[in-house]
Amino acid sequence: MVTNQVSMKRNGIQDYVSLRATAAIITAFTLFMVYFFVTTSVVTFEVWQGLFANIYMKAFTLATLISIMIHVRIGLWQVLTDYVKPTGLRAGLQYVLNLIAFAYVAVGLFVLWGV
Repeated sequence: MVTNQVSMKRNGIQDYVSLRATAAIITAFTLFMVYFFVTTSVVTFEVWQGLFANIYMKAFTLATLISIMIHVRIGLWQVLTDYVKPTGLRAGLQYVLNLIAFAYVAVGLFVLWGV
């Protein structure tokens, strides 16, 4: 008998869609930043602060930070599942690396909303 555990755990389709959606957000942010640097002749502190003072830019950056965290979590899970066979070591590595990803978003959040 097969037990359906889709409600308890992720499945491949959810991971696939999540990776593609987060990659699209990260790509859009990267392209916007490249456009900003190409079109701005001189980037001073005032220009940089003015860019990130806009609420839309803050929301876009926050969405990108969260997308990076989701993308990293899924990618780490896939790589560690493939290459680290001892369950305890894999769980420990996932825990530490997920904490680092969360800390990255938390620091980004404090920096972003501190402007």
